[in-house]
Amino acid sequence: MEWLLLVLIGVAASSLGSLIGLGGGIVVVPSLLYLGTLTSFDYITPQVAVGTSLFTMIFTGLSSTLAYVKYKTVDYKSGLIFLIGSGPGSILGAWVTEILNLKSFNLFFGFFMIFVSLILLFKDKLKPMPYQKEKGISRNFTDNTGSTFEYGFNTLAAILISFIVGFLSGILGVGGGSLMVPAMILFFFFPPHVAVATSMFMILPTSILSSITHIWLGNVDWLLALALVPGAWIGAKVGVYLNTKLKSKTIVLILRTILIVVGVRLMYQGIFG
Repeated sequence: MEWLLLVLIGVAASSLGSLIGLGGGIVVVPSLLYLGTLTSFDYITPQVAVGTSLFTMIFTGLSSTLAYVKYKTVDYKSGLIFLIGSGPGSILGAWVTEILNLKSFNLFFGFFMIFVSLILLFKDKLKPMPYQKEKGISRNFTDNTGSTFEYGFNTLAAILISFIVGFLSGILGVGGGSLMVPAMILFFFFPPHVAVATSMFMILPTSILSSITHIWLGNVDWLLALALVPGAWIGAKVGVYLNTKLKSKTIVLILRTILIVVGVRLMYQGIFG
């Protein structure tokens, strides 16, 4: 029964993760930590939960990226620039997991996620961060409703922000999309559909890099991963399909809600965990 539950967790986490670009770690990590309270899974530590979650997200990222490619919503050039920062950040974060006091970090990170969700409420009144087109990246995107979006960013700022996101991803095993998608929407005015697809494209190599570190540290439980991976692969396809059918405002609403829920959970763990 427990192993069937793991498959279902993989499906649910990956569906949600690929729908709004979070990668699924926000479901997998707390689910594994809960299973760790059961006698048959008492070997699951926070480090194992994070390492196994990141390994599972390799398949979530691969499956969803292949699907998003068909809909032409992945901004490859921007994603590769972000990876310059997120790749090294994820490796460093994975190492820091071994020595970090997660209670205090959960409290801070949870507060920050709630703060980001509140900012998203007022995103239409905000102006994008200034950037010089000749020194940065400028993009145009037309969605399936015919609406055209213009967005762009300063390259150095993008690398710095993605390094921080990758670092947090490596520590908490949440894939980085919890921060990367809001950052792309708020700071660079990415269309939500493009932000989600590009985030999933980035999660693939970032998860590979941080997973290698966690494998080296012995933080990946292969039996747990074997149960989670099939669900992650199937769930990613489901999430991508739903993403293409929803309006941009709906995706932002779902993202805001998830950030609040996860933020409250992390703060609770930081205080009472």
